[in-house]
Amino acid sequence: MNAVLENLLASPEPSVRFKTRVGVLGEALDSPGIRALQEEIRTSPRVRTLLGDGERYHLYAKWKGAHWVLLRLADFGYPAGDPALRPTMDRVLECWLHPDALREWECRTTAQARRGRGVPIMNGRARRCASQQGNALYSATVLGFLDERAPRLVELLARWQWPDGGWNCDRNPEAAHSSFWESLIPLRGLAAYDRATGDGTARRTAERAAELFLKHRLFRRESDGALMNPRFVRLHYPCYWRYDILFGLKVMAEAGFISDPRCGEALDLLESKRLPDGGWPAEERFYTMSASAKSDTELVNWGPTGRTRMNEWVTADALTVLRAAGRLDTN
Repeated sequence: MNAVLENLLASPEPSVRFKTRVGVLGEALDSPGIRALQEEIRTSPRVRTLLGDGERYHLYAKWKGAHWVLLRLADFGYPAGDPALRPTMDRVLECWLHPDALREWECRTTAQARRGRGVPIMNGRARRCASQQGNALYSATVLGFLDERAPRLVELLARWQWPDGGWNCDRNPEAAHSSFWESLIPLRGLAAYDRATGDGTARRTAERAAELFLKHRLFRRESDGALMNPRFVRLHYPCYWRYDILFGLKVMAEAGFISDPRCGEALDLLESKRLPDGGWPAEERFYTMSASAKSDTELVNWGPTGRTRMNEWVTADALTVLRAAGRLDTN
């Protein structure tokens, strides 16, 4: 354990050191040392690349657009309240709160649902990619840009929530179950907003969403216990809007549900993936490296990929989860 921590604390990436010192070792966000580290993050080459080139792309371009850039800054310790980010944050919030994106209409068929931008309502369920509003809420909260638009996002997520606690953008009228991909990120944003404000609607909506994951033990079908998706049990960083057990456990920890016994099997599985050197691998990745406008491409590399090579980002998150679950001794 000590060797892994020493490696993470010696990382050239200040964000890896931030995740380790705050998430694993429990240093306070308002301590002088962490504030100095966040300033190092703000001026780091990784952040300069993300912010410097992000304006070249459409706001939602995967994974270079402003929507995704802000999400990554919020995840790895960028300092809150930086006025330089305000124009970018405004663009993201204006996009996902634009009347065209929120227009609701009743429809019966997939063809009808695809005729316009907005929120088709089919069989009483809103068919919306709620991860978009969820990510915007998470970024605005963590990066320190809460204003009157945040409660509006909470209100929308609560209204669009499906009976089983999640969300889904599937425009097949027969779809009756929420999507893990579309549900984890709204849960994360709502939980962050609740922590920051004590908002009751956010808390209740997050609790309903957490139950969706918990009753599936984070990766199993409720009906027969079978694996829901093979990629759910492979580790990645970043996950963007996609899902794996590490991301699920990370959000459970952030939202205060990691002690629920139904997280136990996923925690066991995470521990089983630990490498002989004490770290964890990124078994797959959801991006390729390219400066083109092609979808699912990145300008920065998030470390090695493969089942036998330690990835610092995955390792820092895995240790953070295990500490929150009471499964880590850092002494």
